[in-house]
Amino acid sequence: MFFHPMDFLIIIAFLLSLWAQFRVKGTFNRFADVRAMSGLTGYEAARRMLDRNGLHDVPIEPVPGRLSDHYDPIHRVVRLSEPVYYESSISAISVACHEVGHAIQHQNHYPMLVLRHRIFPLVNIASGIAPFLLIAGFLFQATGLIGLGIVFFSIAVAFQLITLPVEFNASSRARDLMVAEGFITGEEERGVAKVLNAAALTYVAAALISLLELIKYIMIFTSSSRDE
Repeated sequence: MFFHPMDFLIIIAFLLSLWAQFRVKGTFNRFADVRAMSGLTGYEAARRMLDRNGLHDVPIEPVPGRLSDHYDPIHRVVRLSEPVYYESSISAISVACHEVGHAIQHQNHYPMLVLRHRIFPLVNIASGIAPFLLIAGFLFQATGLIGLGIVFFSIAVAFQLITLPVEFNASSRARDLMVAEGFITGEEERGVAKVLNAAALTYVAAALISLLELIKYIMIFTSSSRDE
């Protein structure tokens, strides 16, 4: 009940997640010291990209912290961490333009982003309920509760899987527009790719852990059902 063969794979995925987090911080710090030849700060690059895509009404706000950058689809605001907002580096403009990529997705009704927004309220509920159902099911050996917990947990896993193409697409949009608009040179594009790929890996690792856990719960549920 407390140990399962799938746990080996989950531990490996967890270690991958730790490595991904270490890598994204290391890559960001490395290219934070490389000044962009365009001289644009993260804010300036983001503002230009927004304006050139007709998003003049989308503001950009600085927020405290490091790697706290995000696009708020509810208030339609691009929020950049202070190192990204104020600095002119490969890391700063890469992250800033990635977040603008999400704003452009929102404007263009990118299907996977629309789907993610629609299921988000359900994910909040499912994520809060699933652990209690699964724990209760395992403690009382109640396959019904385990099955219900799996259903709710599946919603959370689906959300993470949907997030992957959203993030990769935002990065792809950012890179293409940065080159087209002259924000970066061909040589700098390699650094941009490393920054964005490192960030994307953290999402892949998190989704992999959740998917393996879901498979584990399904295997336990199937085995318990056969034993009844």
